[in-house]
Amino acid sequence: SLLSCIVTLVFLGGWNIPYVDLPPTWWGALIGHCVFLVKVVFLCILQIVIRWTLPRFRYDQLMRLGWKILLPFCMVNLLVTAAVKLLL
Repeated sequence: SLLSCIVTLVFLGGWNIPYVDLPPTWWGALIGHCVFLVKVVFLCILQIVIRWTLPRFRYDQLMRLGWKILLPFCMVNLLVTAAVKLLL
């Protein structure tokens, strides 16, 4: 999917292999394309597995989570961050 391509380009190094310099030849470009494709396919499979294993939440459950848990947590996080910034 498009999201997997963007995440691969931005966060996973795109067509690069860590600590390996590919030569600027046709087979180096072919290897780079294959590496990119493998990373994208891995992210697509990861998205499918996560979607299949996690339960689906109803709209009212998500709203309750947002208002009763996440909003107070964000406010506390904001206050702690402001206090740390003031003290340091």
